[in-house]
Amino acid sequence: MSHDVLNPTPEYLAFWRERHVCTLTTPRPDGTPHVVPVGVTYDPEAGLARVISNKHSKKVRNVLAAPADGARVAVCQMEGRRWATLEGRAAVRTDEASVADAVARYAVRYGRTPSPNPDRVVIEITLDRAMGRA
Repeated sequence: MSHDVLNPTPEYLAFWRERHVCTLTTPRPDGTPHVVPVGVTYDPEAGLARVISNKHSKKVRNVLAAPADGARVAVCQMEGRRWATLEGRAAVRTDEASVADAVARYAVRYGRTPSPNPDRVVIEITLDRAMGRA
């Protein structure tokens, strides 16, 4: 079932606010999918999803290796029969304000503030598709 990225149903948005481990799928340079568990925050007002990561991770390297218009990626979560996927173009943000904002959003969703990490960056996904059954 499709959802409006900028105006999700209350149930869909509530599911994205619950604490769930998600997956992030990024394309490797050879085009094959790289799927890893991550924490994700969804900001429908901005049309963004955010993943905090270490700048040396494979997922970050995959996004950085993509063409200039960004890597096509997807984040997904599920619980029982409920599932939700967000898709869009990813970019890596390294500025302090973007990282601090993403860490604060992560802390709200996951109930804990990550340990400080000078190598932390944000994979910011400009969303263009939302699907799921929540």
